[in-house]
Amino acid sequence: MEPLGAEVWVFDTTLAQVLLVKHRWRGWVPPGGKVEAGETPREGASRELLEETGLQPELLPDPAAVAVRSYHPGYPVTLGLSYATVVDAATPFVAEDGQPVAWTRLDEGWESCFPDDLLRIRQHAAWLAGRMGRH
Repeated sequence: MEPLGAEVWVFDTTLAQVLLVKHRWRGWVPPGGKVEAGETPREGASRELLEETGLQPELLPDPAAVAVRSYHPGYPVTLGLSYATVVDAATPFVAEDGQPVAWTRLDEGWESCFPDDLLRIRQHAAWLAGRMGRH
């Protein structure tokens, strides 16, 4: 079976920003990576978030999105699950060596090898805002 991927869309409490990691060749992407043997995708997403940012928030109950894509030219296509969480933007994070972490405004774009992520993440933030009564 091909590997599973999992990532976390970390939103600030205003749902105006998302936390991104600068990957060496993918550009700015949500924290995430390969789901290890014996892990559920949710567990893999939480582990990757902790490894890349030092954050351990509770993930929202349902996956935010599903994608089928290759994470590197020449790699096989991978099923990736995106989870979401909301944290206070003042919460300190600790970046993994060589992968800076930064809050990025959703009304601005960012350099990424996955250009569709911006729209998908914006749409999920708007959906969350509606569920939380923030229009």
